[in-house]
Amino acid sequence: MLRSIVIHALIVTVNSQNEIIQNGSMIFEGDTITYIGATPTHLDLSSFDKVIDAHGNIVMPGLINTHTHAAMSLLRGYGDDLPLQEWLEQKMWPIERRFKEEHIRLGTELALVEMLKSGTTTFNDMYQYMDVVADLVNQSGSRASLSRGMLGFGTKEMLRQKLKDTIRFAKQWHNQANGKIRVMISPHSAYTCSPDFIKEAVAVAKELNLPIHIHMAETEQEVKQNIEQYGTRPVEHLYHLGVFDQPTLVAHAVHVNHKEIQLLKKLDVKISHNPGSNLKLGSGIAPVPDMLKIGLHIALGTDSAASNNNLDMFEEMRLASLIHKGYRQDPLAIPADIAIQMATRYGAEALFWEDEIGSLEVGKKADFIILDSNQSHFHPMYDPISHIVYSASGKDVLDVFINGKQVVKNGEVLTLDEERIIFEVEKMVKQWR
Repeated sequence: MLRSIVIHALIVTVNSQNEIIQNGSMIFEGDTITYIGATPTHLDLSSFDKVIDAHGNIVMPGLINTHTHAAMSLLRGYGDDLPLQEWLEQKMWPIERRFKEEHIRLGTELALVEMLKSGTTTFNDMYQYMDVVADLVNQSGSRASLSRGMLGFGTKEMLRQKLKDTIRFAKQWHNQANGKIRVMISPHSAYTCSPDFIKEAVAVAKELNLPIHIHMAETEQEVKQNIEQYGTRPVEHLYHLGVFDQPTLVAHAVHVNHKEIQLLKKLDVKISHNPGSNLKLGSGIAPVPDMLKIGLHIALGTDSAASNNNLDMFEEMRLASLIHKGYRQDPLAIPADIAIQMATRYGAEALFWEDEIGSLEVGKKADFIILDSNQSHFHPMYDPISHIVYSASGKDVLDVFINGKQVVKNGEVLTLDEERIIFEVEKMVKQWR
């Protein structure tokens, strides 16, 4: 088992106290952190297989993107400046029906390069051809929660096949890639899936003992449609269908009222807040400060590059903090020390992975990133967390380690050929221009 040490680091642990360690060291053996703290005196560096000199740079946990559709990076900029339903029905769904395995492969590769280079070590992906995605996650060294997204459209036989494919995928890939791949069950939403189909998906989740991931209450129109069709709002609708009987992560939760927030807290439903996507699609601003106030730990996600249009989780941190300050006219609405937890610790909780990732602590996996903080926009360094949230971007990431293995070095992805991927993407999408 390889024994490695990081030295001369400004360590931002993002533990429950948001502890910061000046000139610190971190030791990891194999994939697990065994020491973190001040550099031990009389340290014998020759006893380590690998010595990583951080040169005073910031070392922090890898970022966790709790909601995206990676392969949709092929559609970045394809349908901008449209409301959600028009964007979906007139731009996204028609072209996505043409997607085959090669589209998913290239789109996912493109997204993986972008996420790894910008410090995302774990992501939650809901899409199709998920065996291709799982293969690429394994190849890239990334960590991911994956689910076969199920739109409730089609014949009864088509819907049965989607459920069968979901079951097969879950049995084949859950806890694979040295434990770096986990699986969720994902009926797309209440507005694309019938009550009966959602119930069948819940039954599958119960049978396999897996969490559920679903879009919920993203727009006012969705809520209105749910009331017209089923006589109730989306939260109560999913509750009565048994969705929340399983551990559940909902994406968006933009249009939820006080009563619904209380119910989500009572049922320990996890929430992925996607500020960039929600703003761009004009979906609204989720009542995240109200959720945080009652003890809900809200995670962050980018949604797809088709609606964001990037996968930079540093940008999501900054947006999550700033938009709520402005909207509430309260500079304390989401302070930096909470925003950084939303992108790390709370993200791990949202993916039911909190025992292994989300913070730098002894016993957790060695998923960490090194930021080049020896740059003008990081100085003076009054508060490293403030700079991470308000000043940093994904372009500041130098090195990325996942499960103790380096996957990005000096800004270059070691496991994927970025030049080849960009060339093939441009060749593929010429037909859409």
